[in-house]
Amino acid sequence: MANPDSLIISELQESYRSGRQTPGNVMERLLENSVGTDPLNVWITRLPRDQVMVYVSALDPRLIDALPLYGIPFVVKDNIDLAGVPTTAGCPGFAYTPAQSATVVQKLIDAGAIPLGKTNLDQFATGLVGARSPYGACRNSFNADYVSGGSSSGSAVAVATGLASFSLGTDTAGSGRVPAAFNNIIGLKPSNGRISTRGVVPACRSLDCISIFALTAEDAAKVLDAAEGFDAADPYSRPIGNQGLASLRFGVPRQDQMQFFGDTEYERLFGLAVRQLQSLGGNAVEINFAPFLEAARLLYEGPWIAERYAAVGSFIEAHPGAVHPITRQIIEAGKLPTAAAAFQAGYKLKELERLSESVWSQVDILFTPTTGTIYRIAEVDADPVRLNANLGFYTNFMNLFDLSGAAVPAGFRADGMPFGVTLVGPRGGDHALLELAGRLHRSSVATLGALEASVPEQAAPPILLRDGYVPMAVCGAHMQGLALNHQLRDRGGYLVRVGLTAPRYRLFALPGGPPRRPGMIRVNEDGAAIELEIWALPTAQLGSFVTGIPAPLGVGKIELDSGAWVTGFVCEGYAADGAADITSYGGWREYVKAAFV
Repeated sequence: MANPDSLIISELQESYRSGRQTPGNVMERLLENSVGTDPLNVWITRLPRDQVMVYVSALDPRLIDALPLYGIPFVVKDNIDLAGVPTTAGCPGFAYTPAQSATVVQKLIDAGAIPLGKTNLDQFATGLVGARSPYGACRNSFNADYVSGGSSSGSAVAVATGLASFSLGTDTAGSGRVPAAFNNIIGLKPSNGRISTRGVVPACRSLDCISIFALTAEDAAKVLDAAEGFDAADPYSRPIGNQGLASLRFGVPRQDQMQFFGDTEYERLFGLAVRQLQSLGGNAVEINFAPFLEAARLLYEGPWIAERYAAVGSFIEAHPGAVHPITRQIIEAGKLPTAAAAFQAGYKLKELERLSESVWSQVDILFTPTTGTIYRIAEVDADPVRLNANLGFYTNFMNLFDLSGAAVPAGFRADGMPFGVTLVGPRGGDHALLELAGRLHRSSVATLGALEASVPEQAAPPILLRDGYVPMAVCGAHMQGLALNHQLRDRGGYLVRVGLTAPRYRLFALPGGPPRRPGMIRVNEDGAAIELEIWALPTAQLGSFVTGIPAPLGVGKIELDSGAWVTGFVCEGYAADGAADITSYGGWREYVKAAFV
């Protein structure tokens, strides 16, 4: 039975299906929890009860299995539009009230999610600390003397303290990752253009993306499924395919290229995190991090700062007293770069991208600390620019290089402050990164956010298929995070559940590749239960998917451990001749892990 106070998406929806709770009951509880003082300075606008209940009343209980985010509470960073609610971008004098919600917000509402309000941020999304706000410095959910991280400060703290199931932030230089690390939650910086930014106050418009904060990687993946999609009205939106991981070679910067700013505990915790990822089957490869570091410096030391001035410079010139002094100092510097400097920096970035290609030829992902340390608010107030820059050491390159990333909780210092790491992948690797992030999260920490709640072993999957979908069981390279998973996701497929076959199968590693593939053969004796995943695939896409399956593989019926039968990958018996029997591993994923250790 689900915890009645749980905000994990699957557990909350299970309580709705069972009738133990309703969306109205849950929203009443959350509204009551947020009434009164706001000691951590999370909120800019809390929606009144009547406004929240309008969204609740719009939910049809008959659609609980059709709406992927039915009754799920969320909050929105206050540089993202929510219809009828002021958008301040952290600056009261800049505020306007939009008639329409941002594309991403509307997609989430259409999927059944319920907005509760707008959250605090570093003004104009300029900062990684959460302290540059006239609404008060947003404070860390573990220790109010420390920064929350920014600029998506309130969004991260809201999730970490149980005010919402998930939240939206933005990310240009690390704003969707740093606050996640500082508050022990998941932070996804998706591929640029995957989620529409229409209805977002721009920081650097060519680099901005929507970020997602959640308690678990599985929840972040559910939100991403609902939020993503091409938006023709957003010139920076683009169709993004899904890229799996061919293996788990992860790149770690050379020791002399890493920086922990004197924080020996963060350094120790990163060493533990590397070993933890190795225990999950990863193969650590030392890489030259120099191109990434040099690109990171371009973001604020180069002419990209002019893009921030292009976004809000005219407002600052007209209302200088309305802007936080540090924010104004940073953005006004955007008047200085010349057009020639912009072109020169663009050339330099291309050179650095080319140099980085040699790294990607060695590894499938990068693995870094999310930040090298954490600071107290008083420390940041005393040295605001330099310490903020330190927090972007491992984050500022990502959007310039068009990469995706997932920030993952990875432990705690002796004083109880959280530590986090980031998995970095190529464009399109979002879902594969989240699958790995979930495994790393479960193996690294025991609690969710700043809550007295345990990290679940595995989020419960949806129970029913959506209309127009058929199930497809996969047991090899089409599984989450593996090399061919994109063939399911690119066709609109989504994961239904992870499970086991009946104990009547043998698994073999077939010759050939890449990618390497297994063959699962039903046997009359000496069978075993084999791990598989059941995916839902649009009926219209089934033909094109099946046509691409090479012999000796095919599609047939597979018996599950429950006794039910499902359509999925099977293998002809003759393929066992000369193939390695890997049944003892229990599944393809465990075999792949062992093969790369």
